[in-house]
Amino acid sequence: MMNKGGLYFHIPFCLKKCDYCDFCSFPAVSEEQKKRYAQAMITEMAAYSERAKDVVFDTLFFGGGTPTLLGEKDTFAILSAAHRYFSVSRDAEITIESNPATADEKKLSYLREMGINRLSIGVQSLSDAELSALGRVHTADEALRFYETAVRVGFSNINIDLMYGIPHQTEESARETLARVLALAPTHVSAYSLILEEGTPLFNRRDGLPIPTEEGEEALHTLVREMLTEAGYTHYEISNYAKDGYACRHNLHYWHSEPYLGFGVSAYSFFEGARYGNGHDLTSYLTSPLGQVTDRERVDAEALSYEWVMLRLRLAEGLPLDDYENTFGVRFEKKYAPLIEKYEKVGLMQVSDGRLWLTEQGMRLSNAILVDFLS
Repeated sequence: MMNKGGLYFHIPFCLKKCDYCDFCSFPAVSEEQKKRYAQAMITEMAAYSERAKDVVFDTLFFGGGTPTLLGEKDTFAILSAAHRYFSVSRDAEITIESNPATADEKKLSYLREMGINRLSIGVQSLSDAELSALGRVHTADEALRFYETAVRVGFSNINIDLMYGIPHQTEESARETLARVLALAPTHVSAYSLILEEGTPLFNRRDGLPIPTEEGEEALHTLVREMLTEAGYTHYEISNYAKDGYACRHNLHYWHSEPYLGFGVSAYSFFEGARYGNGHDLTSYLTSPLGQVTDRERVDAEALSYEWVMLRLRLAEGLPLDDYENTFGVRFEKKYAPLIEKYEKVGLMQVSDGRLWLTEQGMRLSNAILVDFLS
């Protein structure tokens, strides 16, 4: 049986870098440079074609940055090359991330026609004051119109990205955003707590920011979970909620430690038992797309075991105990008996029917729990 995996395409261009963002992204460049970037990615794909012949890729993901800033012809060229150089399943989930300020009806229609069947919209909030605090380049009304346009041109699988813990945000404003999002009935919602990353404008202004207290953020997290689950969304991963059948298949490759290939500046891969990524220098990548691999690391059994645990415990489905033993040759319950007992006693972990998983409260405290498994 052939392995399944995912393809990731990093499109690093943005109209403006948001004040909280520490991802690898650059101001929008000329159309000629975007074309060169697409061609560099195609060159990189061609180099992996033979090595990946035994993998069926059933997910493709255009991330960023803002992938919808790429020209339609360049996006199509990348997608066509993926089908040319790799075995892509006929029912592949093909996602593109988008910003409401960067695509109109014509572009969305073209993206849908070329085979992209999942749209991820960076909304973050439906409060204009909160959007301004984040440095977003769209308004709440623009986000709502963008969603309606996407549905009109044929997108039926749509994720909405939200944030909580935003400066000026209150439980009331978060509730209003969630209610307006639920009225749209997207198939998937990702809800992330705002993290002030060092070096970002928000981090530099952190002392004067009106952000929620720890208790306030906990209340917002609870509000998000309760409103989404009551509306029929399954809380299937720490920050992700989906209608039945609409969990993000691409991200599940990551969480299941399955192979994926990443193309473009700063993109990472996990392939042939190794993890490696491209550097962050856009000029160097355009000049030599095959010479940018950095941080190559062979993932040994110990590291893979920890990652296996760390990633699967992000998921509500938890960790299948027999699979762990079959992969690593030891019973998980025996290896980690004291930790399992410790967290079961306080209601953060459960074991049943051949699986181990974190409870809702355990998922909330997962970072501290997973450090225990590493030590």
